[in-house]
Amino acid sequence: MSLKKQYLKSKPVCKVTFKLTAEEAKNASTAKLVGDFNEWDLSAEPMKKLKNGDFTQTLNLPADAEYQFRYLLDEDVWENDWAADAYVASPVSLEENSLVRV
Repeated sequence: MSLKKQYLKSKPVCKVTFKLTAEEAKNASTAKLVGDFNEWDLSAEPMKKLKNGDFTQTLNLPADAEYQFRYLLDEDVWENDWAADAYVASPVSLEENSLVRV
């Protein structure tokens, strides 16, 4: 798992690429990036699955903010990002959510 951040010079936006390796995804057939940025929408567009089994998705997020998120594998299993900037208690479960700061 990794987070790649690229700040745009033209506007207060950070282009964040979320990546989940095939091993981290436990060979899932689908993965979704769900979080504050899409109102925790479980019907969100799935992440792009690469030929090597990795998943990736890039979002343009308003800068100077932080966003909680998790990965939903095969519509069933929740995973955090090991490379998250921090972890915070989830308001809806006993699990923690990943946090990205931009």
